[in-house]
Amino acid sequence: MIRINLLGRERQVKKKAIAFDIGRRVTALCSVLLVLTAVGIGYWYYSLRQRSTELDAAILSAQREQTRLQSIIREVAAFDEQRSALQERVTLIEQLRSGQSIPVQLLDQVSKSLPDMLWLTDLDQKGNDVTIEGQSTTLIALSDFVGNLGNSSLLVKPIEIVNSQVDSVAIPGQKAAKVDLIKFTVKAQLVPPKNAPPPLPARGRGAARGATPSPAGRGAAGGR
Repeated sequence: MIRINLLGRERQVKKKAIAFDIGRRVTALCSVLLVLTAVGIGYWYYSLRQRSTELDAAILSAQREQTRLQSIIREVAAFDEQRSALQERVTLIEQLRSGQSIPVQLLDQVSKSLPDMLWLTDLDQKGNDVTIEGQSTTLIALSDFVGNLGNSSLLVKPIEIVNSQVDSVAIPGQKAAKVDLIKFTVKAQLVPPKNAPPPLPARGRGAARGATPSPAGRGAAGGR
């Protein structure tokens, strides 16, 4: 069976209606897409603002922490400078104490090294050089004195007699009586303070005799 549609106009109206529905759908879809795009852009912009705010807060916090750390670093540097200065003062005080103990030990050792029949007229220290002058009635006493000084741990060995001469001296109260006195000069060197051990007692014939030094480091000691 063959069917013939004689209503051409109605058919054309139906096509236009279908075309109109498709256009509305496309428009609606485009509108939805635009709305979604706007919402996405808005959310993205809001996220960026939030992230920017968080970053600004983090930067401000980091700057505050940097300022605090710089203050602490300055305090630590000042503390290190004070510690270095105090350490230098302590070192200087220790050096001064070490230097002050040497003359006392030297005078004590020289006093203990004095034998009988010998006494000192001068004792001088310049740096590590020590010069001792005195008088003796016998060469044996002078030899014992030098030997006793050689036993000292404060002095570098050997001890040197740089000068000795014999003078005749009249005995007071006796016009014709005279006695020979040996005037001598002894030189020695101190052991450096860092390596100097405690002084040892004198040995041999050097009986301990009292010496009376002056404050300037010069002393005279008397024997019999």
